[in-house]
Amino acid sequence: MKQKDLITIVSFIVWFSIITNVFAEAPKEKAFNEGLEYYHKQMYDESIREYSKAIEIDPEYAAAYGNRGIAYAAKGNLEQAISDFSKAIEISPDDAKAYYNRGKAYAAKGDFEQAISDFSKAIEISPDFADACYNRGNAYAAKGDLEQAISDYSRAIEINPDDAFAYYNRGSIYSDKGNLELAISDYSRAIEINPDDADAYYNRGKTYAAKDDFTQAISDFSRAIELNPALAEASFNRGIAYATKGNLTQAISDYSKAIELNPEYVKAYFNRGIIYLNQNNYDQAISDFSKIMETNPKYADAYHNRAVAYFLNKEYDKSWADVNKAMDLGIKIDPQFIEALKKASGREK
Repeated sequence: MKQKDLITIVSFIVWFSIITNVFAEAPKEKAFNEGLEYYHKQMYDESIREYSKAIEIDPEYAAAYGNRGIAYAAKGNLEQAISDFSKAIEISPDDAKAYYNRGKAYAAKGDFEQAISDFSKAIEISPDFADACYNRGNAYAAKGDLEQAISDYSRAIEINPDDAFAYYNRGSIYSDKGNLELAISDYSRAIEINPDDADAYYNRGKTYAAKDDFTQAISDFSRAIELNPALAEASFNRGIAYATKGNLTQAISDYSKAIELNPEYVKAYFNRGIIYLNQNNYDQAISDFSKIMETNPKYADAYHNRAVAYFLNKEYDKSWADVNKAMDLGIKIDPQFIEALKKASGREK
């Protein structure tokens, strides 16, 4: 699968205040705990306010800096989050959580080098920190270092054998590398752990399709659609599988569903248009290829195919117009088609 298919969990690890005597709760712990309550209610401004109170009382309160950083990150203020995580590290340099959280913030900014550095420090402090291994794997994958990403996902799985996300992402990389059997194995394990994961079924289906096992691909795409009816890509790819097996009626139905879900799904219009063209339904083929041009007026193959549809529909002037446009866009037209169009239209170009 492509890089974008990797699952990234944007979650931070919060610090909790430990109070041995709730009746003797100190002011800074009171503010800290109220900040935590607000955070869990997604009231981030109020959470930041309370953590700031705790820091004002105790400027060396590392946990308050850490949790305030998490609240800032939740608001999208990554620079302030990084500043707070850095302060927590300065106060408590052996706290793996602070490095982990700062690594998450750097990754969210797209600074994968710094993210890797922080995740590595967290792992150095806490070697069995599975989430740090997993997220470092994501950072390596984002940088294109797929072997190191596989290594980190494998380490995360070794620490936590029920990490469905690590199996999923490792499976996606195996698929990208063409190791389809290992990809299917990882997707299957992810599904075993989380049987309601539509994306895992979808990607396993694509992997089966890459192996030309279209029956199993259809089964997986169907399950993905059951779990997530809005997943247009699953309908589209099931349409391809049905078309490959010769079930064109079902293929058209699936392409139509993909278009219903995403009215600008160019590939679905294109594939449906080809089926209509081959079924001699020229008007509908023309309509589909025309729809593509509304979204992508430089889609050369759409002009080429519409030219063929116009020709077969005996609309020769329109066919010539599309032939010329397709050639302008770099398509080489079959000379035999050009000769047939010349003969039928009585024109030379």
